[in-house]
Amino acid sequence: MKTIGIVGGGVVGLSCAVALLDRGYGVSVFERDTDYNAASWGNAGHIAVEQVEPLASPAALRSVPKRLFSAGGAVALPPSMAAHWLPFAARLTAASTPAKFAAGTAALTPLLAGAMPAWRDLVGALDAPDLLREDGHIVVWDSSASARTGRQRWLQTAIGTARIVDAEPALLDRLGFLADPVGGAIRFTGSGQITDLRALAMTLEAAVAARGGRIVRQAVRLAEQSGRIVIAEYEVDQVLVTAGVRSRALLEPLGYRVPMIAERGYHIRARAEGWPADLPPVVFEDRSMIVTRYADCVQAASFVELGDPDGPPDPRKWDRLEHHVRSLGLPIEGPFTRWIGARPTLPDYLPAIGRSTRHVNLAYAFGHQHLGLTLAPVTAMLVAAMLAGETPAVPLAPFDLDRFGRKGLHA
Repeated sequence: MKTIGIVGGGVVGLSCAVALLDRGYGVSVFERDTDYNAASWGNAGHIAVEQVEPLASPAALRSVPKRLFSAGGAVALPPSMAAHWLPFAARLTAASTPAKFAAGTAALTPLLAGAMPAWRDLVGALDAPDLLREDGHIVVWDSSASARTGRQRWLQTAIGTARIVDAEPALLDRLGFLADPVGGAIRFTGSGQITDLRALAMTLEAAVAARGGRIVRQAVRLAEQSGRIVIAEYEVDQVLVTAGVRSRALLEPLGYRVPMIAERGYHIRARAEGWPADLPPVVFEDRSMIVTRYADCVQAASFVELGDPDGPPDPRKWDRLEHHVRSLGLPIEGPFTRWIGARPTLPDYLPAIGRSTRHVNLAYAFGHQHLGLTLAPVTAMLVAAMLAGETPAVPLAPFDLDRFGRKGLHA
């Protein structure tokens, strides 16, 4: 039996573990965290099949000034973390040409087309269909003017397998708790959500154990030995790096160029009693905030803060989320729990999925930015096919890490 060491036990790593165990591999997952506090388990829970256009785009760059935190928006560039985000911003700008944006969209489109089918297959294999809901999501605007602008922008945006319909009157009635009438709303179909992120984590871990895999609760170090990558103190045939934002520190000492940044998001959570249980995720687009009902809590999430994954949080962002909750009249009452997590983002807003040409036993799957939860099962399917020597259903060339060159060299 071939053995694989998966370094990183977030949603991507655990999904890969299940897929590889089902193919007959021996799998060990190395994950140091035990509190389910990583980005995998604190995100918006949204299966975002509509996000086929990468955020590395001319339009996104033009919009940055009005989206800055200081202007009331969600983008934060902390001066204390400029050493992190300035080099990333330069690479992001270089990756945001019209040609590269078109190529990125073409690469993400088939990947996202497989996202929901892969989620259906995964929850079926886990015997946990209730973890997945496929009732879309809602986008709401505060004013009729912003609704006209926002609706037109979405109608001009590639959205893959998702579809846009007008929010029906019954749906708007369900938003009647808002302090002010909505300026406009649309509903996306084809998207969905995970109903309970903590339950997803525990179910995936239980599935790994039930299939004969193991989860090793410790940090590990990678080293090179005779042209291969080894995990100190452990013998495995293959190494798969799925460590999210920590993948950079694992791979750059081995000579790989990983120009990844921590794109930090914030959320607040409170008891779920006041929020309708059957309401799909609601995006308050003028506030850059998404509200999701989970099994026992409601979560409001926002912000794109570029910087150090280990830097101190900015309490003003939690305060702003609480202000939005109050000013919108949302039926969410504290006390609130507060969370910060780091999305692993590469400058072209495409993930890194592939295998090394320099170390024959090294593969990787990380850098999924806002789409880690969305793309975890389809990524696992592609990785399992790749490691089995099969042709993956989606071309992986656009996601090859070597697109950034080797460490110390320009791409």
